[in-house]
Order: sequence, then structure tokens, then C-alpha cells
Amino acid sequence: MSTPTITDPSPSIWVAADAIDRARPRSRQRQLGASDTACERRAAYKFHGWEPTDHVISAAAMLGTYIHEGLTTAARREFGWLTEKKVADEAVRGSVDIVQLDRVTARQLPRRMRPRVPADENTVEDIKTRTVYRWDETVRYGATAAELRQVMTYARLLNAGGFADADGQRVLARLGPIRVEKIRLRFICRDNGEEFVQEVPYDPQIAEEAVWWLQRVAETTHPEQARRDFLGPGIDAACDFCPFATACWGAPVNGRPVQANLVRTDEDVAEHLANYVAAHKQWAAADKEKTFARKSVDAAAAATYGANVLGWGEKEKKEQRPDIKAMIEIFDTLGAPIPTVPDEDRMVKALVEAGIAVPMRTVVKRSPRRISVSAARK
Repeated sequence: MSTPTITDPSPSIWVAADAIDRARPRSRQRQLGASDTACERRAAYKFHGWEPTDHVISAAAMLGTYIHEGLTTAARREFGWLTEKKVADEAVRGSVDIVQLDRVTARQLPRRMRPRVPADENTVEDIKTRTVYRWDETVRYGATAAELRQVMTYARLLNAGGFADADGQRVLARLGPIRVEKIRLRFICRDNGEEFVQEVPYDPQIAEEAVWWLQRVAETTHPEQARRDFLGPGIDAACDFCPFATACWGAPVNGRPVQANLVRTDEDVAEHLANYVAAHKQWAAADKEKTFARKSVDAAAAATYGANVLGWGEKEKKEQRPDIKAMIEIFDTLGAPIPTVPDEDRMVKALVEAGIAVPMRTVVKRSPRRISVSAARK
């Protein structure tokens, strides 16, 4: 997306949105947040205080932010849920989207702060937005490992010390540790508003893995000692919109992809070629299995089968082509010579030169029957 300035007569509205987003406290903080536990290298750049090398306006990410803010505001006003509450320890901080307190814990709060309907058990909820292109993947597999690390970190901080002693929530801080038993991830499709909820019990092991993850970042003396968790711009969207993409991957050279910067020696080439061959072997085997499965269900009707929904579709493409039969009739009527083997191009040219409209017919081309497999809604 281009980045016009405010001096333009009709600037993009995303310029204003981006300026507001960059001014948010979470965009300026240097301490690692729970949401930074996605890419180790990116977290290391932030931990060591590097200035961002890239500024990319992500309209999709900002849309997600606005949806997120609107939904948490609605939940606070209508349900009385605790929203956007701060948690922290010496290593990490974060803002929990939603905390639902059980009846016993809620009674310790002033009546005005109690939820209208207490939860069965203390629950931490995180809201995530997705595009329709990733929706089936989300419904099928649920949260990613990084998303689980993030929300388990929130729960761990509440279990260990409760809410942070910060402005606007000191009453909550006096509750002390909150025993969180349930994790809820609420996914919202940005394209159509569809909602998918995943609930899992609090898992101390995942929470400890997140602690270990943060410790590894803290032990580095330079960001490049940290691992890249994604495959780079043009492959993973996380890298496309990373503020440290150039620092991590370098700039393109001679129009080549930035991944080419990693290959400097013949040994590097040999290593990546070996990876290519191994990946191709796995892909070929998987593609063979996929083809076999596709042929096996060819006679099945569109319906839900177990965890999957089978659908069938055909694409039709209509185009106008000269009607050779009709042109022969015109030539015959005019007494004009007809090629022994009808020549479409010559006949069209002759009719055009004679000022006669070329008769056309509609040709329908159908592609092979296309299979569609999506996750069944539970």
C-alpha cells in the first residue's frame, strides 16, 4: 500500500489509522509482551532495543484492532466482563482481552464491578481475527502454538500474582492471585463476522514453555543469535509486516528474493538443495495420497462426513465465437465460394470486408469437476 502524506488533497484514511496505532502504548513499549512470543528473532530485536527498520501499513491488522476494541467494549458494557486488564512480572507484560470471574471471586469486588452472569470457573479469553482464507484452517486446527503461548502466559501471570497494580485497576490488584482454570480463544472472521470459539483447560506446561521461550531471548547478546521462526517475506505474512524485516533478512539484491542473502557458499547451496529435495519427496508422497483420496470419493454426494464437509463445483466459461455453420449459409446465399475446408479466419475477414455482420454463437467451456473439502462446524 502506498503511504501518502497528510499534505495530499485526498490522503488514505489508513495514514491516520496508522498514526494512531503507532502512538499506542503497546507500540512504544520496550519490555516484551505476551504477544511477542511468536518469533524469537523479532522478540530479540525488541528486547535489545533496536529501532524498527521497516514501516509497513497493514490495513488488515488495523481492522483487526478496531474489531477487537469494539467487541471488548460491547462485552464490558453488556456482560460486565473485565476487559483489557494489565498483567505483568519482571520478564513480560500484557493486556488480557477478557477475564470472566467465577461467583466466589466476583463477590470480593464492589457490586459495580461484578459480572452480570459469573463464570463457572475463572476464565481468560483472547480474541483473534482471521481472514476468510484462513478460516477453514482455524476451525479445523484451532489456535497456533504462538497464540496458545500468549494466552497461557496471561493465565500464568494471573495465577502467580493477579492483576497488575496499575492505574484504573488497583481494586482488582487487591484480589491477589486469581486461579485461572479455563482458556477461551474466540476467533472472528473479518470478512463475514463468523465466530468460532475454542476452549481448553489451563496448561501449566505450555505456560512454562513460554517462560523458557522468553528466557532464551533474554540470554542472547545480539538479535542474530535468536532463531527465525518464519521463512521470510513473500512466504510468511508475519515477515511481510514485521518492523524488523530488513534487519533480519537484509534488502533485496539485484531483484532477487531476500532469502537469497542467506546463501553465501557452495556448502549453503548444497544444504538448501538437500532441503529442497527432501521437501519435494514429502510433497510428492502427500500429493499422491491426496490424488488417491480425491478419486476414491468421486461418486460421493455433497454432504457432511465426520469432521469434513464435501462439496462439488464446476466452473463455466462462456465466450462468443464465430458460428461457422451460419457463415456457410450466408456464403451459400450470396453465391460466394466456400473453402473446401471451412477457414474461420478467412470467412470472418471476407464478411467484415463485405460489411456483413459476423454471426456469433455462445460456446460454454466447463472445467473438470472441482472438489471442495472444508471443516464441519461443531
